[in-house]
Amino acid sequence: MAPVTEGIAPMLDFPATEIAPAADYSVVRKAIEFISTRWRDQPSIEAIADHVGLSASHFQHVFKRWAGLTPKAFLQAITIERARERLRDSASVLETAYDVGLSGPSRLHDLFVAHESLTPGDYRRDGLTLTFGFHPSPFGEAIVVAAPRGLAALGFVDEGGRAAALEDIRRRWPRAEFIENTEATAALATRIFDSRLWRPETPLRIVMIGTDFEVRVWETLLAVPMGAATTYSDIARCLGKPKAARAVGAAVGRNPISFVVPCHRVIGRSGALTGYHWGLARKQAIIGWEAGQTR
Repeated sequence: MAPVTEGIAPMLDFPATEIAPAADYSVVRKAIEFISTRWRDQPSIEAIADHVGLSASHFQHVFKRWAGLTPKAFLQAITIERARERLRDSASVLETAYDVGLSGPSRLHDLFVAHESLTPGDYRRDGLTLTFGFHPSPFGEAIVVAAPRGLAALGFVDEGGRAAALEDIRRRWPRAEFIENTEATAALATRIFDSRLWRPETPLRIVMIGTDFEVRVWETLLAVPMGAATTYSDIARCLGKPKAARAVGAAVGRNPISFVVPCHRVIGRSGALTGYHWGLARKQAIIGWEAGQTR
């Protein structure tokens, strides 16, 4: 799944967690069972609501309050995951569209572009080309990786040099072809690190690679305002999974798009900085830099 960032660091309130009544669980469980077995039929909200015995509007409210996403988004998540499996199994785009219950390739195309920032053909093709370049940043040299439709990865160069930084990124796109083209990624790097270019009306498109849970964690990170901080437990509660702080920590650690998806804004419950894939010194530097930007 791949959202569009509102600028680089959207100034939004961190999502509040609404405590869902225990009675919601039975309704949502029944709805999830229905969607999970009937997803190929692409059931409407009205059909799902009728199955659980609620009006469409009330059902949608209950489902989102409990699950943190709409029934439509849940159905889309299941559909696109099945589509990924079929494409990885070398099914054609046409075969995949019909296999997952869509009316044709155009609907599959729209679903992939909205959630992956890739077309189904790009996802299926072993020869997907990613462009990368090394660029200066306020936090040391950075590697910027561009997919056909957005920023795919952002990391930093440390011990081991550029080769190690590139290999770290390659592991996230194992089937892709990487082409170094610093000129092609220069404008993207400038856009990322020059705060004067951050504009909500001209958002930066990013491509997120991960499980549905990981992407939901990363999407939540995008809502943490610059200069603010959150904890793994806060994110877990926001996602409606209060006992999943450890899983959230693992997902934060696998964030492939440093700085833009602000995993550096996550701290331990005690207030300690905790770990950071690109080093605690850099995490502290980014936090300090952001504090200066918000004054």
